[in-house]
Amino acid sequence: MAKPVIGLTTYPPGPGHGPHTPELYVQAVVRAGGAPVLLPHVGADMVDAWLSRLDGVVLIGGGDIEPARYDGGEHPTIYNLNPARDDTELALTRAVLASKLPTLAICRGLQLVNTVLGGTLHLHLPDVVGEDTLHRAPPREPVPHPVRVQPGSCLAGLLGEHSESASWHHQAIDQLGEGLQPVAWAPDGVIEAVELQGNPQLTAVQWHPEITAADDTRQQALFDHLVRLAASQAT
Repeated sequence: MAKPVIGLTTYPPGPGHGPHTPELYVQAVVRAGGAPVLLPHVGADMVDAWLSRLDGVVLIGGGDIEPARYDGGEHPTIYNLNPARDDTELALTRAVLASKLPTLAICRGLQLVNTVLGGTLHLHLPDVVGEDTLHRAPPREPVPHPVRVQPGSCLAGLLGEHSESASWHHQAIDQLGEGLQPVAWAPDGVIEAVELQGNPQLTAVQWHPEITAADDTRQQALFDHLVRLAASQAT
């Protein structure tokens, strides 16, 4: 049986290299039994061609979405804005939601989902919830914190009702996009995961499961679930 093909979004090019995806995401997909391919942000006109060949998608983390995309303001901590990446990934996100293609949205990926559905983001979490719960260690490093998961949610079926998760973000959902329901929270009340009414093919989390998935079967379960859904769709 052919492995389901899983597209992963990419970071921008840099000196000496083109668009790229951190190895932790790629290996998590491989462990789950998927065949990973990278999706460079080369234009929204690529999306239909991708979706005709993909069985699932991972919307990976990365820099901030341009605040104008969700009617946000300015903040000195906003970083790594990339209009070309926003254009491509917002179009891809709209398409996977419309087609109900199996999708795992991680950190920036969750924020893309919320933005496409008309939601907004907190520009800088310490301004809103303080720093009793760290969502990112200085200067910009991942940090663990507990997550409480809604009993009976699809996510609870994968993780259980409590999880220790690797957090690496300074923004998060403010106003929820249409049809989204929060299903996980940090100790300070920040929304850590959402589910979309009528679309069980979407898993969207604010933390970074790829960081610990190699050693934590519950975090790996998010990638396993994606590949199972993709394999089912491919048959």
